[in-house]
Amino acid sequence: MATFNPNSKSLAQCIAEIEQFRISRNLYNKQIITSRDVPDLWKAKELAVSNVPGGFNKIILPFYTDGAATFYISSAGPYVKVPRHSHDEGNGIRIIMSGSIFWDGLELQASEWMYLKAGAPYEFEVGPRGVSIFYCYQCCCA
Repeated sequence: MATFNPNSKSLAQCIAEIEQFRISRNLYNKQIITSRDVPDLWKAKELAVSNVPGGFNKIILPFYTDGAATFYISSAGPYVKVPRHSHDEGNGIRIIMSGSIFWDGLELQASEWMYLKAGAPYEFEVGPRGVSIFYCYQCCCA
């Protein structure tokens, strides 16, 4: 039985792969990207991780942070509106755990995500079932 070693690539190698993927998918200069921008992510060979224990499938998401980050879980009832704002100190990642949010004409639902570059303005409205969100920001202003 092979021993599992998760250290087969350096951070720099992983970041280079992410950068190349984003360039190839015209995502490189977008201020905000979501899981809807890469609907075939689980099938995309470019971000597949093969060095995993048996029985697992793994992909690397097409973004990264470059510095300290803080992590949060938040929830809200149906139709709560979050006004237009930005997080100017650092990038952010939101993963919808349950429920949904409406952003830019899209309804992002459970297991979908959005990545926000520092300073990118956005707003959203919670969907009809409320929402629970896991998020991470490279700032303490979240």
